[in-house]
Amino acid sequence: MSETINKYLPLTESTAYILLALVEPLHGYGVMQKVEAMSEGTVKLGPGTLYGAFSTLETEKLIVKVAEVERRKSYTLPEKGKSLLKEHIRRSQ
Repeated sequence: MSETINKYLPLTESTAYILLALVEPLHGYGVMQKVEAMSEGTVKLGPGTLYGAFSTLETEKLIVKVAEVERRKSYTLPEKGKSLLKEHIRRSQ
């Protein structure tokens, strides 16, 4: 598993924040708000950046869609995404 995780490292700052925000299920706008709050306003994700990242992360199975109500999709981390986030945090210390 670590070899597959290592190909994604190092994470970009925005990707790291997105994964961290998705430890609990959240929709896109919620992720934008949470990232801005966690980074104390230093990282602001625009919709284009966020949804581009979501698309890539979902394709790579690093996030999964858990709900869709009207046009609002909620995502969270499957085991692969959690492992990647843990390794990123371990390397950052």
